[in-house]
Amino acid sequence: MTPTRRDPPPRVSPRQPRDPRSMGGPLLAGAPVAVLLSVVGLLIVAMGTLALGTGALPLRLGGASGPGASGGGNGVSHSATPSGVINVPSQEAVGARVPGTLVYAKDGNIWLESRGTVTQLTSDGNDSMPSFTPDGTNVLFIRTRYIKGLWNSGNGGMAYYAMNVPSVMEVPTAGGTPKRILDGNYNPPGRGQWMAWIREPVLSPNGRTLAIATDLPDPTKGDVVLKLYDLNTKTVTDPKLPEVQPLGHQDPAWRPDGKVLAYVYNNRDGANGAPQIYGYTPATGRSAPISTAGYLHPSWSPDGKYLAVTKTSAYGTDVAILNASTGAEITLLTHDGASWAPVWSPAGNQVAFLHVDGQVVDLRLVELAGSYGSWTPGDTLDLTQSAGLDSVSRPGWFIPADQMPAATPAGGGASAPGGSPPSSPSPS
Repeated sequence: MTPTRRDPPPRVSPRQPRDPRSMGGPLLAGAPVAVLLSVVGLLIVAMGTLALGTGALPLRLGGASGPGASGGGNGVSHSATPSGVINVPSQEAVGARVPGTLVYAKDGNIWLESRGTVTQLTSDGNDSMPSFTPDGTNVLFIRTRYIKGLWNSGNGGMAYYAMNVPSVMEVPTAGGTPKRILDGNYNPPGRGQWMAWIREPVLSPNGRTLAIATDLPDPTKGDVVLKLYDLNTKTVTDPKLPEVQPLGHQDPAWRPDGKVLAYVYNNRDGANGAPQIYGYTPATGRSAPISTAGYLHPSWSPDGKYLAVTKTSAYGTDVAILNASTGAEITLLTHDGASWAPVWSPAGNQVAFLHVDGQVVDLRLVELAGSYGSWTPGDTLDLTQSAGLDSVSRPGWFIPADQMPAATPAGGGASAPGGSPPSSPSPS
């Protein structure tokens, strides 16, 4: 089902969860504005980041609603190619130029692409939002499963609901059976059973802390905001970062040194969305703006000094680079109004991103030319062709040490200068 523009629901009372009949679920994290524009015909650009419709929305059982009535999976796009097929350029065309492995989602499954060869990693049909663990040995992702929920009907009684409940899963990149890390099934004492939202899991560089957008541990008492899950203690921590209710947060991204967590603070300017990138410093518990309004999907450069981001405008979405210390826009890497969700190569010299042509989403790559910190767009490569990738799942990228270039380039053959990443954001 194609997401459509909606006004966000009223904030939920601490005593009463969202009424699932009202389509009042959490906001679609990372919704690519370019895809929405291609489907609904150049609607207001930034409101796409606030679109609803992930396919995990609980529906009241009875009548036409029921198991499966909410559509297929977790917001996964339908492909232009047959299920189980991804067209990529030949190995000779991209293999030598694209080291490491990329991960993305299509048709509810997780895929790996390495040197022009594609491998299907999962086959459940309900998987999305993959990211590599820091050592590249595993992939984290969101999987939904059907559960028959029982909750307040809104008229003082109880009713049954069809729920696609999300969980954080982990699967080895070498293949194997995924295991559940964190579950969104909410089963409080008593007769009710409900669900929490979990989106965009990314693991800290030290491998201990999972950043997620969620309303856990109690979905009846808050919005979908940035929270931290400790893999050792199995506890969810709420840093209580500022939000515009009920818009919440999205797009968590750890700086490579683990000292700052970038995320998107969702806001609005009248009827328009106004997403803004913030930085949260766990050591101090403080957050501060990194960018002005109009940016989302942050991805750090390997040295932590820059961010590849999605820039929204009246013409669509494009990929840009920002200075992570000042928030200044350094360069615009695309100019088509149809590109979003960048991931910076761990080698530093390329940026991959999603791109839509008509209603078909593919993965592209732009090489960084020019001098370090003053990049210009170089060659653009198609990493998939007519693949129909999941438009709300950001790609991930891992390069093992033995595939890294001899001298880690920052772009245009120029190596990144030495030194530490910028200091942690200061509170405004």
